Amino acid sequence: MNSAGTTGTNSRAKGPLNISAVGPRFGLTKPAAAARVALTLAALSLLLLIASRPAQAQTETVLYNFTGSDGYEPQSSLVSDGAGNLYGTTLLGGLGCPGNQLGCGVVFEISPNGSGGWNETMLHSFSGPPDGANPFLAPMILDKAGNLYGTTEFGGTYNYGAVFELSPAGTSWTMTILYSFSSYNDGVHPAAGLIMDAAGNLYGITSEYQSPGSVFELSPSDSGWTYTVIYGVPTWGGLAMDSAGNIFGYTGSGSGTVFELSPNGNGGWNPAVIHTFTGAPDDGSGPEGNLVLDQAGNLYGATYYGGARNSGTVFRLIRPTKKWQRGEWKEQILRSFGNGKDGSNPYAGIVFDAEGNIYGTTNGGGELNDGTVFELAAQADKNWYKEKVLWSFDGPDGFWPRSAPVLGREGNLYGTTVFGGSSNDGVVFEVTP
Repeated sequence: MNSAGTTGTNSRAKGPLNISAVGPRFGLTKPAAAARVALTLAALSLLLLIASRPAQAQTETVLYNFTGSDGYEPQSSLVSDGAGNLYGTTLLGGLGCPGNQLGCGVVFEISPNGSGGWNETMLHSFSGPPDGANPFLAPMILDKAGNLYGTTEFGGTYNYGAVFELSPAGTSWTMTILYSFSSYNDGVHPAAGLIMDAAGNLYGITSEYQSPGSVFELSPSDSGWTYTVIYGVPTWGGLAMDSAGNIFGYTGSGSGTVFELSPNGNGGWNPAVIHTFTGAPDDGSGPEGNLVLDQAGNLYGATYYGGARNSGTVFRLIRPTKKWQRGEWKEQILRSFGNGKDGSNPYAGIVFDAEGNIYGTTNGGGELNDGTVFELAAQADKNWYKEKVLWSFDGPDGFWPRSAPVLGREGNLYGTTVFGGSSNDGVVFEVTP
């Protein structure tokens, strides 16, 4: 089932907190490695300066501290199997990766141990070509059979990145590379997760900062998987699909746009830009993470910059009610960050609970500028939301979350931070609202 995706340099700098955008991840050069070490030491020094945790009404529990060989720098959201087990990836770390002293990342599972604690199991350690390497901002998805699907920014046959499937096989897991990216003409270096339609087709993006960028489709067949570029634009962030099969995503042009791809009935797709961001102070800029759809088909997401204080926003795009209004979506800014210690610069999308309340994370801000977990509580008509900081990270409990949290069955939030914890290699956390 192996088909065909090479090492590049991630040059997309997004502000002072974007320390994972330093140099190539696979085949790291000595100056780049030294820079990463210096940055890590600086972050560790910050931890040592913290005297105590700020008093907060909610509770936060570190479920797991990464230590390097088991993973380092978790960048992506977790996915739950419904039984309470959580699955995720780390950008770096693992058991070994030739040419990269920081490792090529892992796939891990966090499971309740029945005694109030959690166990971590490393399901796969990426080893570089022809295996995958360095899953970057790429949450995995689960199918009904319990198979995990994801992307790696590097690795694969040509080291331009890969799409993988990890399948349970008794007490172990089997890794299969479904596609290896191989050409700048078709897009390389995927830097986001996947979505799957009802027929089992996979959709994802290739990154706009390493190549022209694209939205792609992978379709299963008896002979393997067929790769097709369905939209060739500079793309960034994850995708969303509504019940009619329309796909939504971001482009990285200018301050960013939101696009819609609609099936044309002949096997192709009709593209439309449904919103163009204009930046501070009236709009967001630099959209990040996945878009999320509510039951009415409205879109929600976050931007890293823009808003009243240029510290990021949470926005809603209201779906037009008439078919002839396609493309005429109305935007509402639900929150502008940067007002004191409420958090700033969200690097991921959001998640809803059953009542329509919104939850997310910010990469900065909070009591110590280490990031936050926030809630936007829906008011009666859901046209106004009241913000509440559920947790301000302080270092030992994690800092710099870059992933949206997931909701557990009991209403608690689970997520990851890039750094922090006992070894400063990142954590898996739980926040009880």
